[in-house]
Amino acid sequence: MPSINKSKVKTPMPAQDPKVRSRNFNEVALGYTEEDAVNEAARCLNCKNPTCMQGCPVQIQIPRFIKCIKEKDFESAISIIKETNSLPAICGRVCPQEDQCEQKCILTKKGDPVGIGRLERFAADWEREKGVKIPEKPNPIGKKVAIIGSGPAGLTCAGDLAKLGYDVTVFEAFHEAGGVLIYGIPEFRLPKEIVKQEVNFLKELGVKVETDMVMGKVLTVDDLFEKGYEAVFIGTGAGLPKFMGIPGENYLGVYSANEFLTRINLMKAYKFPETDTPVKVGKKVAVIGGGNVAMDSARSALRMGADEVYIIYRRSEAEMPARKEEFEHAKEEGIIFKFLTNPIRIIGDEKGWVKGVECIQMELGEPDASGRRRPVPIKGSEFMLDMDTVVIAIGTGPNPLLIQATQGLDLNKYGYIATDEDGRTSKEGVWAGGDIVTGSATVILAMGAGKKAAQSIDNYLKNK
Repeated sequence: MPSINKSKVKTPMPAQDPKVRSRNFNEVALGYTEEDAVNEAARCLNCKNPTCMQGCPVQIQIPRFIKCIKEKDFESAISIIKETNSLPAICGRVCPQEDQCEQKCILTKKGDPVGIGRLERFAADWEREKGVKIPEKPNPIGKKVAIIGSGPAGLTCAGDLAKLGYDVTVFEAFHEAGGVLIYGIPEFRLPKEIVKQEVNFLKELGVKVETDMVMGKVLTVDDLFEKGYEAVFIGTGAGLPKFMGIPGENYLGVYSANEFLTRINLMKAYKFPETDTPVKVGKKVAVIGGGNVAMDSARSALRMGADEVYIIYRRSEAEMPARKEEFEHAKEEGIIFKFLTNPIRIIGDEKGWVKGVECIQMELGEPDASGRRRPVPIKGSEFMLDMDTVVIAIGTGPNPLLIQATQGLDLNKYGYIATDEDGRTSKEGVWAGGDIVTGSATVILAMGAGKKAAQSIDNYLKNK
């Protein structure tokens, strides 16, 4: 009979020492041992009416897999997870469970929720160590589906359709599959080998992946239909960087977070001079923004050799959208936070390189459309920060390349693809999901959109 753990706090996650990890790109969180996992699973109450599942966009049978871990049946645990989620090692690391499944856990009434994400990661890592089992391929249906973009939405849609027997091909613009999972999230949060393993699992299911395919240039959606594809899913994400529109953004040493992280992650700039894709990171770096991408950029800059890294955010800590865990890790590593501060000008030297950022202090006024209190500048509070590198991480917009090359695709007022709740677009036979529909959101929400679209595509093609 498995024991019951009545602790009100989660089993701690082992992690690298902050002073050590701040200078390497190895994974920060080290994962649960079997003993840790069983101990944490024993906190689950096995509710008759589990509310945790209400917060899972990909419908994982959470109580079932946790019960298996509690009983040390780890093989069954990962099998249950993979019934609905083909990317568990990724979700267990980067999904914001605290705002979704764990938020719904009944234990939050008296303490910490069950560490659902940590247990999912454990099950996935256990399987990787033992050897991933590939399920039998279903009988082929004989219908071709194209997936544009190999991020979390595209990979999920591809995996679900492949399991149903469809002939699925994923088209990726970069030279490696994974989308934002590869180029956007740093190695210390999501190792590239983990992403490659999850992609390889989908390939074993029969999914074909074509890289270096900049869709909209190489092929259009209409070209795909002419090639025999009967449905197309667009999951290209929101990869167009936003800038502040302040003076000095064109100085050398100013990066968008997209370029900064892509060069470090996908192009391995952290190995310079072994690689030929360097990123110049000075001794004092300012990252503008307060989301997860800002945390990733700041922590990456520290690992690239910066002495001081600042995060400049115009609201207070309470309004900051970054995950609490990432914020805490950044603080532990020595990132300096400048809250209620907004850049108004970037200063350059005579050679055109950044040498400082002029800022103004802010105060919080009435709530804006997002529900957060609007930051208001305080007159006469301007001050200078000496900086030699600036990374702007204030969000992204829809990449217009594929959209402009696709006739008959309705957009919303923000320029994102308009869809119904199942991901159907205004163009016959075309679905879309993830950030290209919602704007910048989470990995798990993109996966949920890919799953819904796959179900809708299946219904469409069966009835076609």
